[in-house]
Amino acid sequence: MKLLPQEIEVRYIIPSLRKGLSKEFQSQGHKQKDIAALLELTPAAVSQYLKDKRGTLQFGLEVQKEIKISSKKIIKNPDALKEEMYRLTEVIKKSGAICQIHKKYDKVPAHCDLCFYHGNN
Repeated sequence: MKLLPQEIEVRYIIPSLRKGLSKEFQSQGHKQKDIAALLELTPAAVSQYLKDKRGTLQFGLEVQKEIKISSKKIIKNPDALKEEMYRLTEVIKKSGAICQIHKKYDKVPAHCDLCFYHGNN
């Protein structure tokens, strides 16, 4: 099956970002129900992220650093959630990580040029 970059984002990247944010908030001492409110999720969904049942990707140090930055912005202003999620997905796209993720979950030719996130922007 051929996956579009947007499908990679929805199936793998966004859940993994939510997991990363959930774990970051937890490390800052926030309770599950508070994390759920910050991420606009149910407490049950947050529980699954915290127990590693959702969000399968392991991000590199650059993205982990950006997740910490976003968590602080969201704590200061919960209305910043959508903006920060968008920003984080852009960081992943521009770094080329989306291409690595795509290759992991789909048959992608070695010299794929379908995605425009190879630094051509």
